[in-house]
Amino acid sequence: MRSVRSLLALALVAVLGTTLTTPAQAGHKPPVGTVVSLGTPLSDVLLIGGTVAPGPNGKTAIWNVSSGSPAYLNAIDPATGDSLLSAALPGADGSYAVAAAPDGTIYAGTYNNGHLYRLKPGATTAEDLGRPLSTETFILRITVDEQGNVYGGTYPHGKVFRYDHATGAVRDYGTIKAGQGYVKSIDYWNGKLYTGSEPDAYFSEVDVTTGAVTEIPAPPGMGDPKDQVVYDLNVRGGRMYARVSTAFPGPLYVWDIASRTWVDTIPNEHGLDISPIGADGAIYMIQASELKKYDPATKTLTGTGLTFTGRIQNARSIGYADLNLPDYPGTSVVGTLWRGEEFRYNPQTGKSEIFETKVRREPIEILSVAGGKDHIYAGGFLNGGVSVVDPATGEAKFNRFSQVEALMEASDGTVYVGAYPEARLYAYDPTKTWSSPEYSPGPPGTPDNPAKLLNLKPDLFQTRARALTEVDGKIAVGTVPDGDRLGGALVIYDPATGTTEKYRNVVQDESVFGLTSQDGVVYGGTSIAGGLTTTPPTREAGTVFAWDVTGKKKLWETVPVPGAATVSSVTIGPDGLLWGVAGKTVFALSPGNGKLKRSFTLGTTTSSGDIVATSEAVYVSIDLNKIYRIAPGAKSVPTLFVEHAHRRLGVRGDHQLLMTSGSELFRIDISR
Repeated sequence: MRSVRSLLALALVAVLGTTLTTPAQAGHKPPVGTVVSLGTPLSDVLLIGGTVAPGPNGKTAIWNVSSGSPAYLNAIDPATGDSLLSAALPGADGSYAVAAAPDGTIYAGTYNNGHLYRLKPGATTAEDLGRPLSTETFILRITVDEQGNVYGGTYPHGKVFRYDHATGAVRDYGTIKAGQGYVKSIDYWNGKLYTGSEPDAYFSEVDVTTGAVTEIPAPPGMGDPKDQVVYDLNVRGGRMYARVSTAFPGPLYVWDIASRTWVDTIPNEHGLDISPIGADGAIYMIQASELKKYDPATKTLTGTGLTFTGRIQNARSIGYADLNLPDYPGTSVVGTLWRGEEFRYNPQTGKSEIFETKVRREPIEILSVAGGKDHIYAGGFLNGGVSVVDPATGEAKFNRFSQVEALMEASDGTVYVGAYPEARLYAYDPTKTWSSPEYSPGPPGTPDNPAKLLNLKPDLFQTRARALTEVDGKIAVGTVPDGDRLGGALVIYDPATGTTEKYRNVVQDESVFGLTSQDGVVYGGTSIAGGLTTTPPTREAGTVFAWDVTGKKKLWETVPVPGAATVSSVTIGPDGLLWGVAGKTVFALSPGNGKLKRSFTLGTTTSSGDIVATSEAVYVSIDLNKIYRIAPGAKSVPTLFVEHAHRRLGVRGDHQLLMTSGSELFRIDISR
C-alpha cells in the first residue's frame, strides 16, 4: 500500500529564499486566533501485518499489529477474541510484516520508520532493533528461516536484508531488481528467498548464502509486467503461490520450485496470505469471497460455506488452532480480517463464523478536513473513515470507510468524498443514515450513503482523488495517477445529469494537488510527482492552470515559483487575486491571465501546505508549523497568525479555521 508522506516528500524540492517576519501594520489591531482542541474524531482497528503462532500463554494465538501512533503488537485468543497481550512499538505507525521464529520470538517490520521489532517468549515489552538498512523506510514483508533469521523486503530501494537471530548482524543483499523500488512480497524456502516487486511484477529467487539473484519468468497469461504488482507471495510445500493484483482480488499463480514451471492459476484470490499446509495436505485461502480448501495434488478448490462481504476481504493472519469449543472440535482454521474481525471454520462440523475481536481501537491520522454549514468533516489516512464533528463540542460520529484524500460540502449540503485507491468520488447526505456496502453496510435495504459516483482508475489510470471544488453546481475533481505513471486528471462531474467530462494531463505529466473556482473557471495547482516516488519527473516545477468549464478548454498555465516541485493548494482571496502556496513561498496571480502579482518567501522548508481564504484575509500554512495571515491591499504583508505543528489547514465560514495535527483536530476562532 502506498504512503502519502513518501509521495509528498519526493514532490518537494528546495527553493532558495529568506524568512520574512513582518509585524502587523501600525494603527490596526490585528485579529487574534484562538486554538481550541476538538479531540480525536477518527479511531478504528486496522490490522495488516500478522501471523498465527504460539501466544503468551503457550497456546496458539493470532498475532497482529494494529496501526496507530504508536502501533501495537497484539496477541488474540482465537477461541474468545480476547486480547492476550498488547505491546507498543514506539516510533512505528503500523506494520505489513509479522513473522514468528521457531523459538516463539515474534518479529515485526514497520512502515514510515523502517524498524524491526522483537518480542521474545514470555516478554511483555517489544524491543526496538532499529532500522536494519539506513536507506529504507518501509519494511514491507518479513519471513524467517529454520534458525529464526529474519529476511525482509523494503522500500524505497527495493532491497532485501537478513537479521541474524542469534547475533543481530545485518546483511544487505542490495536492490533485487533495478528500477523496482518495492520488494512487496517475500518468503523463504530451503535456502532460497522468493520475492515479488512493485511497481512492475517481477519474480526473483535469491540464494541466501551467495546472494545470487535469479529472475523467475512471468507466468503464462500474466501479460506485460508493467504496472502490475506481486502483492502477495507464500511458499508452501515446495511451491510458490504469488498473487498479481492489488488489495483487491486477482490471479494467484503457482510455481513449482523443483520443476521450475508454473503449474496452476487460481482466479479471484483475495490474499494477503494463504494458510500453511494442513495435516491433510490442503491449503485454505479466501477466493471469490469464500474461504476455500485447495488441494495442491489435484488443483481443486472446495467451498467451506464461510463467505465474506465488503470491499476488502484480505487476511494476513491465517492458520490453525485447537479451540476446544463444542462446535469446533480438533483443529480449526482461524484468521483475522483487516478491520479486526476474526473468522474461523471447523472442517469436521462445517461450523463457521465471523465476529469482532477485542483488539484495541487506535486514533487515526487525519488526512483531509473540510468545514460545512453545521459540521466539520474529517477523513482518515490509511485506516480511513469519515467523521462528522460538532464544531462546538468536538463530538464526532465515526463512519468506517477507505482512505479519504479530500472532502467538500457543496452548496446544497451534499458532502463529496475523494477516496483512495482508484480515485473514487462519493456523494454523502449527512442528514441520512450512513451505509457503505464496501466498508460499513447499514441494515438490509438501506440505500447506499455515500453513493459512489466515479471510479477513475479503469480509463484514466488515476489513484488519488486529491482535490475538490464546486463550480456552477458541478463538482471538479483533481487526481494523482496510479502506479509508475505521470499525469493527473481534471474531471468535471454534473450531479444534475450524472454526466462526466474527463481531461487527462490537463498539465502535461503533472498531478493535480489543489483546486478552487470562480465565475465558471476552475483553477488548479499541480505537482511534478507521479503515482509513485520511483517515477522520474519530466518537468521541473509545479504549475497553476485555469480551465473554462463551459468552453471546455485550458485558458492559461504558468509556473509561479521556478524550481518548486508542487503547488499544493490554491484559493481565491478577498482581493480577487488567485493565491497559492508552493513549499515555503506564497504567491498571488491574476485570475485572468496568470500573471504574478505578489510573492513572499516565508518558510525554511519545502513541506507541502494549504492556503484558504475568508472574506477578510488569506491564511497560508508554512513549514507545517506556522499559519500566516495576509489581508487585502497592495501594501499588506503576511503576518504570523498561529504557530502550531499541523498537517492540514481548512476553513469553516468567515471566522473559523480548521487545523489537524496527527489524529487531533483543532478549530481556530478568529476574533478581534
